[in-house]
Amino acid sequence: MDQPSDGALLLALRRGERSAIAALVERHQGVLLGHARALVGPGGPFEDAVQEAFLALLSQPPELPAHVAGDAEAERAHLRSWLHKVTRNCCMDTIRSETRRREREERAATPEIFSSAVVEERDTRAAVERELAKLPEDQREVLVLRLLGERSYREIAEITGKKIGTVGWLVSEGLQRLSTGLAPLWDGRGGRA
Repeated sequence: MDQPSDGALLLALRRGERSAIAALVERHQGVLLGHARALVGPGGPFEDAVQEAFLALLSQPPELPAHVAGDAEAERAHLRSWLHKVTRNCCMDTIRSETRRREREERAATPEIFSSAVVEERDTRAAVERELAKLPEDQREVLVLRLLGERSYREIAEITGKKIGTVGWLVSEGLQRLSTGLAPLWDGRGGRA
């Protein structure tokens, strides 16, 4: 039996059929969780951002443009782009909120002394995540979408609202900074990660 298209599920959702949201969540949740986790970080409330995106979908489903209606792949691409934009916005709100919270906590906390033993070698993934977190928000986002989300420059441009040329420049600059930040890791391990 054929699965209903995203367009058919959106119409069902607008008619109040709650089973449609379950099908849409099942279909799109995995990729959105990956996007949100990469933006917010593994320890952050990335799942909440995705949940907020689905709540936005439930409360106000987007209208599909006439040129994509009836084409299942085009419907999926349009809805996925919409969901990525909403998830991204929720993530940015979360990041800003978490940054403000951390700043308040740091001002209130007493300084602690860390020994060099605490700052031990981390695995490669943790090092990459740390370096990604140091990048400017726009570079980090396009790198996450490109490298982890495997999105094309065109898809990234649609999701972020940036021009394709800007996306390419941000990817290039982000990779350069990431490479520079990870260079000591490579040097310190004899060329291995």
